[in-house]
Amino acid sequence: MNAGKLIVAAIVIVAAVAGAFLWYTAERAFYEPVAFTPGAEIRLVPLTSDQPEPILVDAIEGIDAASSPIKFRACFTTPLSLAMLTETYRPYEGAVPLVAPSNFPCFDAMAIGRALETGEALAFLSEPEIRPGVDRVVAVFGDGRAYAWQQTNSSLKD
Repeated sequence: MNAGKLIVAAIVIVAAVAGAFLWYTAERAFYEPVAFTPGAEIRLVPLTSDQPEPILVDAIEGIDAASSPIKFRACFTTPLSLAMLTETYRPYEGAVPLVAPSNFPCFDAMAIGRALETGEALAFLSEPEIRPGVDRVVAVFGDGRAYAWQQTNSSLKD
């Protein structure tokens, strides 16, 4: 009977260590703060061009990881109105924000997704093909809150 208890205990310990490692790699490992310097700022694609151009932003913070092209997340505000943005920049159909790690609490993917569904926020194309098969998307709320992330595009499905 002692051997059975030892085996069960070993399995539980290995499962706990593996779970902790999996949580750490998903939530903490690899992520680094993003420096939004000239050339790496938030940009949107205008209706009249294919070249993204920088937009005005404040209070920006972001994270990214080299381990995956879809780990980028950013939170910021913009003084640009939704009316001005919709008249100037390309909308993005099918925007689906991905959940951010818990140590980046400003990015609430569920709330952003609901706001996109209800029209409280609008999504715009930020950077097409920022990496092969991946677009950067920006969602902007009427009060100026804005969020950016990267998601796969249809070119990966072809």
